Amino acid sequence: MIRRIITIDEKKCNGCGLCADACHEGAIGIVDGKAKLLREDYCDGLGDCLPACPMNAISFEEREAPAYNEAAVLAAKKEKEEKLPCGCPGSACQSIRQKETASAVSVPGRLQNFPIQIKLAPPNAPYFENADLLIAADCTAYSYGNFHNDFMKNRITLIGCPKLDSVDYSEKLTQILSMNNIRSVTLTRMTVPCCGGLAFAVKNAIERSKKDILFNIVTISPDGKIIR
Repeated sequence: MIRRIITIDEKKCNGCGLCADACHEGAIGIVDGKAKLLREDYCDGLGDCLPACPMNAISFEEREAPAYNEAAVLAAKKEKEEKLPCGCPGSACQSIRQKETASAVSVPGRLQNFPIQIKLAPPNAPYFENADLLIAADCTAYSYGNFHNDFMKNRITLIGCPKLDSVDYSEKLTQILSMNNIRSVTLTRMTVPCCGGLAFAVKNAIERSKKDILFNIVTISPDGKIIR
């Protein structure tokens, strides 16, 4: 049948994964760093993914495509909820659970500031001046065993998760970078697509601040390995 369905321009796509998060039907996934329409019959043609894309890489087209299969979408959602009530990607959830149940070794904490949530941190806090800033996706500290010593030591720490908070951190981070002399920014993120939103917000904030700030991204796998 001829119907309205999305199309994705891979040349524009930056692989942030925000469209996949916005697609309630699960029709979109990230493959080889690019967004893909994985199931045409899962796409309802309503376009919730369009405004989520920061690169304007998604649009509508009228073409031959299978009809929207609501029953299949609902069945897939039910299966996912039964297996993963937390909503996390399977491999990430399983690895994090393994880390949480493993025996822990007590080590001195390296936290130098509070609050640490991005949305709660006051932009004019004195600890930001001349700071090396760590911006960490929530899950990274649970996946990487020596997170305090390897990343938080001698840095001011902020944490966030764009999937859970459903906010754009760009504005708050821009204020922090613009109002203070930040010497460097290190971002720790997971391999899962939702962390792409955090990376995009940090890059956007640095550009808006119009400052030459040393920026480094460290990607961590769910089993605690660093992937550069």
